[in-house]
Amino acid sequence: AFPSTTAASLGSLGTGLPPGKHGLVGYDVLDPEQGKVVNMLGGWDPGVDPLQWQPYPSVFEQAAGQLPVVSVSLPKFADSAMTRAALRGGSYVAAGTLQARVRGAHEQLSASDRALVYLYLNEMDKAGHRYGCGSAEWGNQLEDVDSAIRTLAARVPSDTLLLLTADHGMVDVDVDHRHDFSTQPQLIDGVAHTAGEPRMLHLYFEPDLSPRGQERLLAAWRDAYGRLAWIFTRDQAVDAGLFGEVDQRVLPRIGDLMIAAREPIALYDRRRTSASAMEVVGQHGSLTRAEREVPLLTLNRPGGKGTRG
Repeated sequence: AFPSTTAASLGSLGTGLPPGKHGLVGYDVLDPEQGKVVNMLGGWDPGVDPLQWQPYPSVFEQAAGQLPVVSVSLPKFADSAMTRAALRGGSYVAAGTLQARVRGAHEQLSASDRALVYLYLNEMDKAGHRYGCGSAEWGNQLEDVDSAIRTLAARVPSDTLLLLTADHGMVDVDVDHRHDFSTQPQLIDGVAHTAGEPRMLHLYFEPDLSPRGQERLLAAWRDAYGRLAWIFTRDQAVDAGLFGEVDQRVLPRIGDLMIAAREPIALYDRRRTSASAMEVVGQHGSLTRAEREVPLLTLNRPGGKGTRG
């Protein structure tokens, strides 16, 4: 999904809808009703009701009437706003470690003749953000996940379809390429709110910003970062289908102007982000192949051996 970030992609995985329909269009975005930026992942604003923000039935809710549906994930996500928005439905099995979650998924698959089980692993993502996806630490986590999933694939009932995929890819951004754009007045004059992620910014104009002022901002961003990023307006993004079909209620959540990094850079508004945020190595959110293309692996297929492809 676009942006290539957890909220948007898990929103699409959980609902079967593009971000323009389910409305989780970034890591954090403008809530037009409150007039402030709200987080879509770990810290939802108390003024945002997940069921109103994302009103469509989830895949789990639709399937639960036909067969048992179980999510196996971390305890802290059991009743999170993200879960209630896009992954609601069925029952929830909480387990802390990677091995415990894999064991829990196996137990749930073995307990019923028919079941849909969702297993969430975040170890590689955490290592990538902290150390980079080219680091030894990320490689170690990859080996752990590979070993755990191989074990699961070998133990699931023979008539199980076992699929493995990811919500996004990742690129490493060198410390010298992490920029604080808030120090450049020409890039923020006329901008009421900044949101998104460092590799895919949502910029929301001041309500009274004139068309000439909007063009000036667009030109300033293209002059500063046009060789390093794709820079486009909301209308251009919608017309290009980046968010899929877009509901009218979702439209104002999308930035008036968007900056999607093409090169390995990250752009921060230090007026609203912490210093620790600029320490993140592995990042995602933009349109590059490394961030948007992820494999779908078939590890076990009913009636045959697992295949990769």
